[in-house]
Amino acid sequence: MSLLERVEAALDTIRPYLETDGGNVSVEEITPEGIVKLRLLGSCGSCPMSIMTLKAGIEGAIQKAVPEITGVEAINLTDIDDPNAVVPENLR
Repeated sequence: MSLLERVEAALDTIRPYLETDGGNVSVEEITPEGIVKLRLLGSCGSCPMSIMTLKAGIEGAIQKAVPEITGVEAINLTDIDDPNAVVPENLR
């Protein structure tokens, strides 16, 4: 199984939770240094909780399943103070 396939398998374990809030994630790149660069999709791209989702959920799941991954970054993370950030319905 390729590195990308293993990362995708790890993401598949948490995608149902992201989809519950109208979001998802796609792998844009895995760098030679072992950094996974993701695009947050749907409500995940504009949710003020995105940084916590990324670090606590997504990064943890990937690094547990694929230990050679050294980090996870979102290429389109919305800042928590961004006035355009939205809170998913179930967190209001």
